[in-house]
Amino acid sequence: MFADHVIPFVFESLPVRGEIIHLSRSWRRMLRDHDYAPITRETLGHAAAAIGLIAQSLKFDGSVTLQLQGSGDLRMLVMQCTSELELRGMASTVPTVNAKDFEQLMRSAHCAITVDSGERPYQGIVEVSSASLAASLENYFDRSVQVPSHVALVADDSLAGGILLQQMPGQSIDEDDWTRLGLLAKTLSHQDFSDNSGIELIGKIFNEDDVRVFEGQPVVFRCRCSARRAEEVLRMLGEAEIREAIEEQGSLEVICEYCGCLRQFDSVDVSRLFADNVVKGPDSVQ
Repeated sequence: MFADHVIPFVFESLPVRGEIIHLSRSWRRMLRDHDYAPITRETLGHAAAAIGLIAQSLKFDGSVTLQLQGSGDLRMLVMQCTSELELRGMASTVPTVNAKDFEQLMRSAHCAITVDSGERPYQGIVEVSSASLAASLENYFDRSVQVPSHVALVADDSLAGGILLQQMPGQSIDEDDWTRLGLLAKTLSHQDFSDNSGIELIGKIFNEDDVRVFEGQPVVFRCRCSARRAEEVLRMLGEAEIREAIEEQGSLEVICEYCGCLRQFDSVDVSRLFADNVVKGPDSVQ
């Protein structure tokens, strides 16, 4: 089994499909260049697990982005995952995070999920539940996608994980069975991932049901930043502002908020950068 993976499964006797995700290496890489407060780190981990589950549940070629914005201590959180299960994410907060729980962290917040498959992107927006990100995503699936779902998420310094259960479209399930599965999913804890997080864990949680487990898929951390994108940011700021900053500092640094990659630009780089924007005139004047 891959170090970081998503494993899909279905219930043989119930119209329910599910997935379980375990992130360790990619999750620690995401944290490497940041010093998040504990409540911010936990929320980011929940988002990392959630976006991997969402990406695996979709049949698409592109990327899906989960974005949280509010007026609490966490101002913005962005988590992205491609259809190839390549993951990256970051959070932006006030300088000093005083929030003690998710409700305080995400005051008056909204959750937007955008699926971009290269054509017209689809976006669903819901209010963030004060209870948890998992509850917010259950609300999203119910309202925006019309797919009843159970979501359970866990995260600490070393791992992020979760379970997603969804009713099969067009099929009905006994309410007691659906409630029971939701309660079982919510027993998920950090300790469940200490020894195993694959077939054995699925069997442990849903030991009363016949479950068919499919081959797991690897999840990796991968940032899509590049020198070209850094140059595009500088072009947006404008030549005058960039040259003034370089005169004061000697050079400019552009740091990717996702992976921490640092790129430096000096006056020679700026001359080349803005020379590339010059539109050449005709060779002769008529």
